Amino acid sequence: METGVYSISKKHVPKAGMTISTNAKMGKTSAVHHFSLGSGTDISPEAYSNPVIYIGAWGTGMFDIGTDGNCKLQMKSQDIIFLQEGTLCGVNSTEEGFVYTEILLERKSKMNEILKANEVFQLKNLIDYEEGSIVNVDLAAGSGMKFMILSFDDGCRLSEHKAPGDALFFALEGKAEIVYEGTSYPISEGENFRFEKNGLHSVKANGRFKMALLLTLE
Repeated sequence: METGVYSISKKHVPKAGMTISTNAKMGKTSAVHHFSLGSGTDISPEAYSNPVIYIGAWGTGMFDIGTDGNCKLQMKSQDIIFLQEGTLCGVNSTEEGFVYTEILLERKSKMNEILKANEVFQLKNLIDYEEGSIVNVDLAAGSGMKFMILSFDDGCRLSEHKAPGDALFFALEGKAEIVYEGTSYPISEGENFRFEKNGLHSVKANGRFKMALLLTLE
């Protein structure tokens, strides 16, 4: 697995007339995919038997929720949408194209009540800062996967530790420094990082910093 700072939006650039789905290869399942929709393309309405989370990476997309066509949600970068299992959903791209991540959760995942179904939220607005502290909020948790957001006050640090499974890091606001297996990687808002299972790493905020983390539990 490729290690280092990268951008989901730059790695999955939309191509004209194409809809591309890429398995993120997180853990042992196929529960996480990156989607790239070219100008004017769409994904026909479908419903999963699992709850699902969508995270915008680049561009603008329109989500058509339900069977009556009355619920239309516009998603942009760092927006998040949560849908309960069995919810019919289609996605339409704008002229510029659209890139997003889809996370299929376990049926019995525990969902945080701040994440309302069929609504659009900015991820970084779901958590506040606390002076001199690191704040962690679990948005979704199951036996095999956890999705959380964290805020770091200036200078706060997660000490060096190992991830119990593959992990995908989203920088939401500000700047930080990741030290992974002895190498330092500066990371800024809008960038991403992949951790391998048992990868030794630490995170230190340079100023106030917010992030999201998708973690497999194996």
